[in-house]
Amino acid sequence: MTLRSRRFVGQFTLSAILIILLTLHLTGLVPLRFVDWLDYAMYDLKVGATMEQGVDDQVVIVDIDDKSLQAEGRWPWPREKLARMQKNLFEQYGVAAIGYDIAFSEPDASSGLPVLERLAANELKDQPLFGGLLEQLRPSLDYDQQFAESLAKGSSVLGYYFNFNQGAERIATLPKPLFNQDQLGGLAKGFIQAEGYGGSLPMLLEKATGAGFYNSLPDNDGVIRRMPVMIGYQNNYFASLPIRLTQAALGVADVRLVNPGGDGFNRFQPHALDIDGLKIPFDSEGGVLVPYRAPGAYRYVSATDVISGQEPASHLEGRIVLVGTTAPGLADIRVTPVSEVFPGVEIHASLMSGILGQNLKWKPRELTTMSVISVVILGLVIGTLLPMTTPLIAALSTLGFLVLVITLDVWAWNALNMEFPLGAPIISVLGLFVVNMSYGFFVESRAKGQITKLFGQYVPKELVDEMSRDPDRYNLKGESREMSVLFSDIRDFTSISEGLAASSLAEMLNFYLSSMTRIVQQRRGTIDKYIGDAIMAFWGAPMADPNHARDAVMAALQMQRDLDELNPQIKLKGWPEIKIGIGVNSGRMNVGNMGSEFRMAYTVMADAVNLASRLEGLTKEYGLGILVGEDTVGFCADIEFMRVDVVRVKGKANPVTIYEPLGPKDQVDIAALKRKQDFEQACSAFQLRDFDLAEDILRKAQKRFPSKLYMVYLERIAHFRENPPPTDWDGVFTYTTK
Repeated sequence: MTLRSRRFVGQFTLSAILIILLTLHLTGLVPLRFVDWLDYAMYDLKVGATMEQGVDDQVVIVDIDDKSLQAEGRWPWPREKLARMQKNLFEQYGVAAIGYDIAFSEPDASSGLPVLERLAANELKDQPLFGGLLEQLRPSLDYDQQFAESLAKGSSVLGYYFNFNQGAERIATLPKPLFNQDQLGGLAKGFIQAEGYGGSLPMLLEKATGAGFYNSLPDNDGVIRRMPVMIGYQNNYFASLPIRLTQAALGVADVRLVNPGGDGFNRFQPHALDIDGLKIPFDSEGGVLVPYRAPGAYRYVSATDVISGQEPASHLEGRIVLVGTTAPGLADIRVTPVSEVFPGVEIHASLMSGILGQNLKWKPRELTTMSVISVVILGLVIGTLLPMTTPLIAALSTLGFLVLVITLDVWAWNALNMEFPLGAPIISVLGLFVVNMSYGFFVESRAKGQITKLFGQYVPKELVDEMSRDPDRYNLKGESREMSVLFSDIRDFTSISEGLAASSLAEMLNFYLSSMTRIVQQRRGTIDKYIGDAIMAFWGAPMADPNHARDAVMAALQMQRDLDELNPQIKLKGWPEIKIGIGVNSGRMNVGNMGSEFRMAYTVMADAVNLASRLEGLTKEYGLGILVGEDTVGFCADIEFMRVDVVRVKGKANPVTIYEPLGPKDQVDIAALKRKQDFEQACSAFQLRDFDLAEDILRKAQKRFPSKLYMVYLERIAHFRENPPPTDWDGVFTYTTK
């Protein structure tokens, strides 16, 4: 076989492997996260480029904003205020329908009526005068009844939510389902199934036109591109808030299920809901793509202006109203393709607008088959063509195929409202070009050896392999980057070392450090150095890591978990049990080859690095395994943290808030969340000088979850009771040692 033939076979084989991997991804057998990321990015680009401009006058958002809270008081408001707002919306403003992006799962006891009823039934039951007076006052004190009566004045849709955690609570009452299992049949196989719910009070549900859930359906990257139109619970399937609100606004009693079939184009059409001729296409999970509009698409009306009747009637008359909140501390903020800070109520408004305007995008039912066929055809054509052409023709051919794929996709998006994921086709075109043009480089180049020589002593082998694919991007020169750094240290190591022979101590350290290093490297971290029993590692260099903070925190959590599994092995070897403290912090750091003419090291330096070291030292003060700086927390939206303290560490004048990571949000149990809620409430009370409330919460928590952390605060409270803090005390604790 000639060299040219061998090269063709090699290139075609690599091309075939790429196409097989993409095919396996499309069929769900081998998930490739980078393909999903590209799908998301291209979808977001299409949404941003084609979203409608201007104001949609059909939907208005009544906003419980900061102005409303200042005027009407802190949330939640007594429901008699909501009753007044509801009454005004119907009687004064003449709106078409009202939907609440708010749950009403608990009775309103703010009027004191329950207390009076207990008095009438117990201490004052022999006082008929009191009972009679109570009955006279009841209508004015029963805020729930007032709100219920206001709901009956027009088309009103309550909000509620489903919970998907195992053993979740079931609060209040669910509305009538949209369909049952028999009606949906196999369509519901992939729908989301709930474990619990926060429903509506029966008396409110009885008077309202209906109720819809307001749960979202985020993709794997946390961005909300779809919203569920149906969610299952115990073989019944319930409708979302936009669906029920559309029904109420149009006065439609029933929603039909459209189940197209047959030959030709109908075979590819999606299943859909039909509300008086308005079609809402949904996918296999019961989700619908949200047709986001440009910023400023909806009029926001302050709730207090509605309550007081000061809003011009022309702004609301005949409109569909969504009641939600954007007030600081209450805002339901989501990440969407058009903004990383997006009001959750506006997502419902966008979907309502899309339903009414019938501009909802949809995915063909045979999408997987169509995607596989397109990728295979592209693979065969490009994989055969490129090995036989010059680099210039190969580049022009690739560009042509890429333009063709994108043009067809944009045409389907705009002309047919069809959404085709672009990730796999684009990767097949570009990937085949890269594979073919780089074949000789990857096989014959010495770049891997060069990059290994340059960085091999600093970074794990896996990153060296990845870096060798583009060696020009990496060097040892100093630069400033946003990074994360981790320090870990063995507790009471001096005592441990004094009790072991030198050989045993070395063997134990090698065993421990090897295990911890493996975790850091698996999380794409770089080991900076070992300082005796301590480990220093960083993320974000030499390879850029957009998830550096999350990777560092997840590495810290895994180090603590794996240590629990290592300790039994350590005991079997006759060594003492090991406990470690870990500090993690993020910020801008200087990274590069630093040192002297005698010795250089690839390391990081900055105040953020020093703070991470201080946090590691503070873990023993609070009896915690991990402490994380506030800048790190800001990068980890999917990890649950508990605020531990606000401190000034030695060497820093400004206070910093420190946190304990509890784990990924979807894995943290209810007990841990309860512990977090109680402790953070105690901390807030402590910093506001409400030492009685803080002590009460901490002592109850100490009985349930004994911890040194609670004792630290209880000792501070005892100290401040005898030595009250100055009037200008800011609640910050200052540490004078490292």
